[in-house]
Amino acid sequence: MRDTYHNELDEITSQLVEMTRLVTSAMQRTSTALLDADLALAETVIEGDQIIDAVYHDIEKRSFELLAQQQPVASDLRIIVTSLRMVADLERAGDLALNLAKLARRRYPESAIPIELRPAILEMAQVAERIITKAGAVIATRDVEQARELESDDDVMDQLHRQLFTVMLADNWSHGVEAAVDIALAGRFFERFADHAVAVARRVIYLVTGEAVIVAE
Repeated sequence: MRDTYHNELDEITSQLVEMTRLVTSAMQRTSTALLDADLALAETVIEGDQIIDAVYHDIEKRSFELLAQQQPVASDLRIIVTSLRMVADLERAGDLALNLAKLARRRYPESAIPIELRPAILEMAQVAERIITKAGAVIATRDVEQARELESDDDVMDQLHRQLFTVMLADNWSHGVEAAVDIALAGRFFERFADHAVAVARRVIYLVTGEAVIVAE
């Protein structure tokens, strides 16, 4: 019975890693769809969000069943509770990739990104992909030092986010209010995506060390 119990705990961790893979793939595709006005690719992200949600609900179900049936304590309880919070962060990250895909679809056949902001948005996409991939590795390995590295990656994202507003608020902005709203939304989606990856890393730090961490919801 205890072997089955710990196998279930291991399976939850594996599913969390798989969820980061799904969210990373969604971000890769949605970024391309946004920059290239690729409607077909945007639709794959929108449809694929159901798969991310299904994994989310399965992890929740497994976790609640373990809480009810095994009444875990100490480190096992911490694993389950932390997993429930991590899966919520990953589901929200998936929703942010979904929002970007919907933005790409809404502006099709045009790109929502003006040419002068394409390099910044491309870099934000690359940072987002890198940070969520690291989050998956941190879940799998419980590497506290690597978890702490995500804070620096998030600083890069925050800087890029501020850069968008510098361009939009400049006197020579010529793309109008609608484009500015699109860019502001896209920047916010990327920035929050990275925040959720950092939240996952912070939760792993807590899981391993018991160190209290502040996670912005």
